[in-house]
Amino acid sequence: MTRSLTLTERQHEELRGMLFPGDGLESAAILICRYTGPKRERLIVADILNVPDRACATRKRDFVSWPGSSIEEAIDKAEQDSDAIVLAHSHPGGGLKFSRVDDASDRVTMPGLFAAIEADGPYHGSAIMTPDGAMKARVYDEIGGHQEINQVWRVGRNITNLTTLSACHIMPFGKQMTDSFARQTACVIGVSGTGSLVAELLARKGVGHLILIDFDTIEHKNLNRIVNSSIADADENRSKIQMMVEAIARYAPNTRVTIIDAPIDERKAVVAASSADILFSCVDSMVGRSIAELISRHCLIPLIDMGVTIPTRRDADGHPHVADVCGRIDFVSPDGPSLTDRGVVTAEGLRAEYLFANAPEAAKREIEAGYISGIHEEAPSVMALNMRAASDAVLEWIERQYLYRLDGSTGFARTLFSHAAGEVEFFSEGDFVCDSAHGLAQGLVEPLLGIPGLARPARKDAA
Repeated sequence: MTRSLTLTERQHEELRGMLFPGDGLESAAILICRYTGPKRERLIVADILNVPDRACATRKRDFVSWPGSSIEEAIDKAEQDSDAIVLAHSHPGGGLKFSRVDDASDRVTMPGLFAAIEADGPYHGSAIMTPDGAMKARVYDEIGGHQEINQVWRVGRNITNLTTLSACHIMPFGKQMTDSFARQTACVIGVSGTGSLVAELLARKGVGHLILIDFDTIEHKNLNRIVNSSIADADENRSKIQMMVEAIARYAPNTRVTIIDAPIDERKAVVAASSADILFSCVDSMVGRSIAELISRHCLIPLIDMGVTIPTRRDADGHPHVADVCGRIDFVSPDGPSLTDRGVVTAEGLRAEYLFANAPEAAKREIEAGYISGIHEEAPSVMALNMRAASDAVLEWIERQYLYRLDGSTGFARTLFSHAAGEVEFFSEGDFVCDSAHGLAQGLVEPLLGIPGLARPARKDAA
């Protein structure tokens, strides 16, 4: 069941400009959309086609006719990847609900869309927008049945549900927020030190669906930082995600949990993550972070990435000391500066990880030759530090939806904290250069994320 339609703040601004030219009459545009998630849970806007007002035979305050040339243009663009087509128009007089006139118009236009691009179940659809930018959407199946889409998300510096834009203000941390979270899906990538705490906080906040992705097992050495883990779990070498799902069932029985026992760079993990409304990257590898940022950009999902570290140094006598106790939280908009743009993911780091995993002797030689930097030895992270980062990450998601910061969200694309220095620094998106929006809203077009290794396996012919 498709529960949401997502577009970026820039796309929303562009669409609003097309639909409200200022003459008080209805206008139209066409959204080229793609489904993400294993069960087509999300619909994302890949492109927007303007329908020129002059091409519409009739424009009134409560009606606009659809020109065949514009629909043909949309079909030509959507056919290659079997994209969904959503016909959007304005309601200049307000009223965020589909009218009988809208129903009649859809009965005329939808059969033509399904004749051109066949699909099973709800697929093509329609949407309306009011002058304040609020939106509603619905999708139809091939026999004319329709399903309302409950959430239309505008993502960027903030995360806004456009279906409730004109509703009463939701008080952060209250029952209304909990009720809203119950209709949302969060994905936690990496369920170890910080990830287990993030999952715990989200479940206790009442998030309706949690997707936990991790392939690792519990060992005695990490009992000091994985919440809910036990000696028995380590003795049995139990899966981290299996332990976590059982723990969540004890204190948050209404939270549905999907577990993916695989690394994030496997196909099934990518597809599962693509159904989320928010991604929490709690991995300690550049490869994992690189995949997370690709999912964010391709599937229009905001990403919160975090890292903690306790770097050490040696004094003149060779004794070790703690140099700092610090952490980082990055909020990444799908069309904003990525982790690569921010220097969190680097080509050198990816190369070093590959060599250490696949050619350790070659990695050692290159470090000695100065071609790549050695991996910095760090003291083990402790649970208190993980808790600080996990709490800040979850609060970042809450603030982006319910806007309680006095200065707004613009200056908080990155947070750095240092306990040793007693300092917290904040950075805006403008502090980073966004090199490219390549892959934006590509969805699950093959090969996934543009990576050949994630392509759908070829079907084998029967012998």
